[in-house]
Amino acid sequence: MELLLILLEGGMEFLGTPLWDSEDFLKLLVKGVFNLGIVIIIVRYIYYPVTKNKDYLFTFLLISLTVFLLCVLLDSVKLQLGFALGLFAIFGIIRYRTDPIPIKEMTYLFLVIGISVVNALSNKKISYAELVFANLLIVFVTYGMEKIWLLRHESRKNIIYEKIELIKPERREELIADLKERTGIDIIRVEVRRIDFLRDVANVRIFYYEDDIE
Repeated sequence: MELLLILLEGGMEFLGTPLWDSEDFLKLLVKGVFNLGIVIIIVRYIYYPVTKNKDYLFTFLLISLTVFLLCVLLDSVKLQLGFALGLFAIFGIIRYRTDPIPIKEMTYLFLVIGISVVNALSNKKISYAELVFANLLIVFVTYGMEKIWLLRHESRKNIIYEKIELIKPERREELIADLKERTGIDIIRVEVRRIDFLRDVANVRIFYYEDDIE
């Protein structure tokens, strides 16, 4: 019983490190659950219904969790401001070599990193009311931009296209008309991504409004 009491009070150490710190653990638990809840609301219930992209959903959640734990566990190093700015610099220039991250996804990436850093590094100078208000403000503004102010959501698909003679800039209208007829989608614009002259095909990305095909 005495051993249990000492452990709960944080009196036991191993190699100079406490085995248990009830106050810090409770703080980590509360902040972690709160941060995860906010990020899930943003990426699962605001971002995902619009884009239907599971790959970035996975990426946002894991990066948010990783950044949050990094900030919380290294907070005692007292690098708070420099550490936070360093994380923004590192993750802000992320580009996947096979497929560059679109601007919208980069915005959400910056958003989940920022939320995680703020939630992790908030201290006694910031009240819980201020922290909750800041998080909810971000959620409401993001929801408003996606669901209310931006009423039409642009979606995209990648297509392997064989009529390579139509990819010329001067024949762009013919390309769009042909793709509209063959896909049945009211295409608003087209982006030629890659051209394979050996196989006479092109990788074409089409953009359309999701509401038009529902």
